[in-house]
Amino acid sequence: MDFLKDFLTEWLKELLVGGIVNNLSGMFDQVNQRVGEIAGQVGTTPQAWNSGVYNMVRSLSETVIVPIAGAILAFVMTLELIQLIIDKNNLHDLDTWMFLKWIFKTASAILIVTNTWNIVMGVFDVAQSVVNNAAGVIISDASVDISSVVNDMETRLMAMDLGPLFGLWFQSLFVGITMWALTICIFIIVYGRMVEIYLVTSIAPIPMATMLNREWGQMGQNYLRSLFALGFQAFLIIICVGIYAVLVRNISVASDISTAIWTCMGYTVLLCFTLFKTGSLAKGIWNAH
Repeated sequence: MDFLKDFLTEWLKELLVGGIVNNLSGMFDQVNQRVGEIAGQVGTTPQAWNSGVYNMVRSLSETVIVPIAGAILAFVMTLELIQLIIDKNNLHDLDTWMFLKWIFKTASAILIVTNTWNIVMGVFDVAQSVVNNAAGVIISDASVDISSVVNDMETRLMAMDLGPLFGLWFQSLFVGITMWALTICIFIIVYGRMVEIYLVTSIAPIPMATMLNREWGQMGQNYLRSLFALGFQAFLIIICVGIYAVLVRNISVASDISTAIWTCMGYTVLLCFTLFKTGSLAKGIWNAH
């Protein structure tokens, strides 16, 4: 009986250890891949990220939105002229310089609307330059290899009792499922930002048409703030990845497998949370007064 008991115990241990090692070996592969792609994704301009989508959005903006922006510009600048005239003592105190000022503002507004796409892309070119410079400073290696955290992992696992092995197996299975969900979250955050950029830039001529008007100018100014926030959100994302890379390096000092697993998952959850918050943080910075 003792022989049969020992045989079953040894067989269960080998089965559990094999499952744990298998769960741990591929647990962070997808996360490592997504985190490694972040710097490349956020450091890419809209035209370089996907040329097909970029050309489609630009074509729609120039053929559909620009005519609407032209109509809005005509309406806004007409209101501007009326306001300039009635402000001068009911036409009793007209000045020729006033009309020259209006002509200059109108010409400047037309110049802005017709070059909106170049202005918008210039914002992201500047943001990309900042991101590329930052990527060379921070630690870029943010990969996690949990199997290297503990030396002689299989030997240490075989020395454990069945109860702790069952618990560790369930932990590795749960954390593996969680890491898969976090991988999807990272994908949504990074790719969702690029989709948001295309959506925002597609209607750029409309708010830009109001830039030089006294009453409607806030629309254009707020749009530019949002544009800069989207561009420099990439810089905040790069900083998040750098912090994550520094944190995961410290996991190598861990001596307990369970602690190492949960620490890695905790850092990854923290990374996803901070990536999600970078959008509102960037907008809050640019909208601060």
